[in-house]
This record gives sequence, C-alpha cells and structure tokens, in this order.
Amino acid sequence: MFQTESENPEGVQTIIGPRSHERVVNRTLLLVAVVGLVTLAGCGAGIDTGQNGDEPPDGADIPTVSGELELHHIDVGQADATLLVTPDGETILIDTGDWRPDGEEVIDYLDSQGIDRIDHLIATHAHADHIGGHAAVIEHVEENGEGVGAAYDSGVAHMSQTYDNYLDAIEEYDVTLFEVAEGDELPLSEAENETANGTEGLTATFLNPPAGDSGSDLHYNSVTLAVEFGEFSYLTTGDAEDDAEERLVDEQTDHLPSTVYQAGHHGSTTSSTSPFLDVVEPDIAVISSALESQYGHPHDEVLESFDERGVETYWTAAHGDIVLTTDGEDVSISTADDAPTDPAALLELKHEATEDEDEDTAQSSLGAVSPASSLLGPELSSVHGDAQRLAGGPGAGYL
Repeated sequence: MFQTESENPEGVQTIIGPRSHERVVNRTLLLVAVVGLVTLAGCGAGIDTGQNGDEPPDGADIPTVSGELELHHIDVGQADATLLVTPDGETILIDTGDWRPDGEEVIDYLDSQGIDRIDHLIATHAHADHIGGHAAVIEHVEENGEGVGAAYDSGVAHMSQTYDNYLDAIEEYDVTLFEVAEGDELPLSEAENETANGTEGLTATFLNPPAGDSGSDLHYNSVTLAVEFGEFSYLTTGDAEDDAEERLVDEQTDHLPSTVYQAGHHGSTTSSTSPFLDVVEPDIAVISSALESQYGHPHDEVLESFDERGVETYWTAAHGDIVLTTDGEDVSISTADDAPTDPAALLELKHEATEDEDEDTAQSSLGAVSPASSLLGPELSSVHGDAQRLAGGPGAGYL
C-alpha cells in the first residue's frame, strides 16, 4: 500500500509520414498510399523514434533516476487530458480534451507549466472528447515551442472533422505517427535505468489495442497504457469498456495491478467492472468528467464500487486539476480545489449538483420554447458529427 500525501499482425508498427490531402475513411487504405511508409517488426521491443542514444555496453554503469514522475490530470470537463512529466523531463500527453474548446484549456495548462514540447502525444481513440485539442496542441508547440517528438494511436479511423483536423496537423508539421498495439513500449530515456533507491526504472507499456485485426470499434481498441516507476504503477485505459477489460484480465494480468487507476470511460458503468477492479486493485482512482455530466458520469455504481474497495478517489469536477508526484515509492497529491476523496462523499456531491441542475432547468424552461438547435446541442447539430450521443440511459457516451 502506498503512502499518499494530499496537497497490427505480428506486432508490426506503422509509421506515417507526409501524405496526400485526399481523405480516405478506411485508414488501412490510407496507410498503403502514404509516402515514406515504414514498418518496424518486433512487438514488445519498443518503438524507435530516434530520440534515444545508443545502448550502454555490457558491464557499463547504468545511470540512476533521481527525480520524480509527475501525473497531471487536467480538468477539461466532460473529456480527458493527462500530462506525464518523467524524471528526465520528457513529456507524455495522453488525450487533449473536447473539440469545442479546441485545445485552449490544455494549451493554457501546458503554458502554465512551462512546457513547450510534447515528446510523446497519445490519442487513446478518435472520439472528439479525447482528441479535440490534438490539432491545436500540435500547431501550438510546433509554431511556438520545440514541437512534437512523435504521435501514437490505435490506427482505428473515425469519420469526423476533429479526426480529419488531427491527421492534417500530423501531415502539416511532419510529425511521425506510430500505430501501437499490445506489448509495445514508449521509447523513454529512463527505460533501462534504475531509480536512485535501486528499484526498477520507468517503463510505459501499451496493453491495448490487441495485435492483429481487432475490428473498428473505437472503445474496444482504446489505447491502454501501463506505467511503472519503482514500486509505483499507473493504469489509464481511455474509454475501454467491459469487453476490452475482459481481454485485458485474460491476457495482460501481470501488468494490471496499479497504485493509481484512471477510471475508464469517465467513470461509466461500461468500464471499471468488478472482475477488472479485482485485478487492478487500485489504491487511488482518478475520474475525469464534468460535475453535471449529461451522461451521469461518474455513475453511482462505479463510485459505490470504489467505496466498497476503499479506493481514495479524485474527480476533476470536484478537485479541478489533480497532480500526483512520486519518487517510485511515496505519492503526494495536490489539487486545485479542496474536496473529499471518499467515494461516498463524492457521490453525495454529485447528487446535490444533479438536484440543483434539475431545479435550474425547471425554472428556466417555464414559458420558454427552445429552438431545435439548442435542444440538439453542438454535438448533434455539428455538420461533421464530431460528438454524437448514443441512444439510451445514463451510460450513453460519445459515438
């Protein structure tokens, strides 16, 4: 238990270089037409971005990591954006929030942290509440900073203007794009190092999507990353749902136990299933969603499950930006806003906010007729269909 202080087939990797402006919905066809297409064989051997130096010779002293790993869960409302800063100062940005702010919230946060380069830009999947700021972030750091080292995604395409803008930015700024699968590792400079206390160094391993043909479902193929640093471990699954979690339990059991778990699909009951949590056994959970989520996130059942398991829980809607810092042994946590970390208390806070919203809605709707466009909202009225809601109950999410 950690001490916390609150304050493709055969694993072939595909690299995308410059490509034509012609839109190809089937990304497999797109890859065939790419100029300068390169494949790297060897699942689990890591991805060579050209950023790492030569391997140390046998018998050479391996340098130790003396710094801390930072995990910044940025408050982007009903969306996801997480920044990791390694002890060596490498930056990993996982998702960039919703399409409506167009990356502004994430860019502002990066600027506040003095970050002008993203070494590793990851898209868990192509839904607009996860890659909404990708194009803007790429443009920002390329035009005003030191650029993007490499980008990573599942290779599963999506028909939306947001996804199109993302690929346009990749092409315009000649960013190398890797298609990842289970067993691949981020090429971090600390990967072969030890921490200062002699424990294992920092590694970041992709557990999902599956290798080979795994279909076109964005959630089933959601990029899942397991980060290990000394005795500390972190798991983020994007919007992976119960079927993906079942596969992970069956095939990736050794990588799942985690000190910190970012709740899948914004705390929806489609994720964080009991069999999955039985293996992950998190000490701490982080949920990224809005206070008055139109989908009811986080769902009551998930908070109740965390409560039953004694999981210390942080929620961006209640705590704002959430920063975890670890030296590989201990974890300290700071939040922008004070709020309880007891899941039962957060559930009560959620219900109070929902009741207040219902009262406000009833008051504002008296004698008023909303135009069709207002009822639809931007996610349904958008001609590009960037973020459509699924039919159904509170578990509905982005298409």
